[in-house]
Amino acid sequence: MLIDFFFTLKDAKIPVSIKEFLILLEAMQKNVIDTSLDEFYFLSRLTLVKDEAHFDKFDKAFGQYFKGIDAVFEKNADIPLDWLLKRMQRELTDEQKQQLEKFGYDKLMDRLKQLLNEQKERHEGGNKWIGTGGTSPFGNGGQNPEGIRIGGEGGNRTAVKVWEARSYRDYDAERELGTRNIKVALRRLRKFAREGVEEELALDDTIRATANNAGYLDIRMQAERKNKIKVLMLLDVGGTMDDHIARTEELFSASKTEFKNMEFFYFHNCVYDYLWKNNRRRHAERFPTWDILRKYPADTKLIFVGDATMSPYEILQPGGSVEYDNEEAGAAWLQRFTSAFPKFIWLNPEPEGLWQYRQSISVVKQLMNDRMFPVTIDGLERGMRLLSK
Repeated sequence: MLIDFFFTLKDAKIPVSIKEFLILLEAMQKNVIDTSLDEFYFLSRLTLVKDEAHFDKFDKAFGQYFKGIDAVFEKNADIPLDWLLKRMQRELTDEQKQQLEKFGYDKLMDRLKQLLNEQKERHEGGNKWIGTGGTSPFGNGGQNPEGIRIGGEGGNRTAVKVWEARSYRDYDAERELGTRNIKVALRRLRKFAREGVEEELALDDTIRATANNAGYLDIRMQAERKNKIKVLMLLDVGGTMDDHIARTEELFSASKTEFKNMEFFYFHNCVYDYLWKNNRRRHAERFPTWDILRKYPADTKLIFVGDATMSPYEILQPGGSVEYDNEEAGAAWLQRFTSAFPKFIWLNPEPEGLWQYRQSISVVKQLMNDRMFPVTIDGLERGMRLLSK
């Protein structure tokens, strides 16, 4: 079994060696870890991956090889793993999909608690229990307009809660752009001034002073010309944003180049009471959102980057986050940001023609006072023009 896993990593272009593989086997023989897939994940990554730059490749290869074997659940819930193994994909007609019931957020959570107490076996293809391939709101691999995904992969993007621990990767600031036009559009926001220590030769002043000094050299210095604009960029990561990684990385890379005074943080779907800077340590290294609101001056330009595609509960409902029970609704935090930083915009990589079909985009657009722009050259130019006013 592990030999095939080793070759899966090799196929993923991860530079693993026989020596490292033998170390992993030795650790397994000595029972360094318990019989848990989570612990095996960390042990195998520790022994086989030498450079953190390959962590993302490792995560994908690990998920591909062990797909469907395990999921990470809350400690107080006991859901047998066999219930969630997907054995078939059920396809419904459009008419059948329209007949499915939406529970509503509170009723959905209450119903899940009830099922956890009542269910005693695995179910597949039904409309009531936690299972796979059916129309129940709980489980994975089926069809429901509003449910809680437990294990497996999402397909319709209608889950209001996702019951698993997920790992996202940071956007690459070093990614080469496919076009210079993004940088050109961002330059509309730049505002230069000479500040600081006089350490740069002022050529015109030196020529003028030398001429006035009867030809004797009179060197004049000036402060370096620097961009005064301060930018705070908040980037959505994971979930539906995986469809926009390439474009977001291009935007992020260009922004890091053009804005020397730029800070950035990550969030997932909507901002809540904490943000993070490293997606691999997002549960261990969190930054309270209140601290960020208080840290930066009011003249900071605020740029949200996200597709705003989520359940409306995640914006409007306390506890609506797909990952944890947030005490305050995301809308409250968005309003705090727009009040703290009057110069703000939202950049959306989702094609603008699809915005009208996403209820959550309409909600966010309204909260942003219609300051939402597509990640296109025209959209970036309009956004930068608004920020520079």
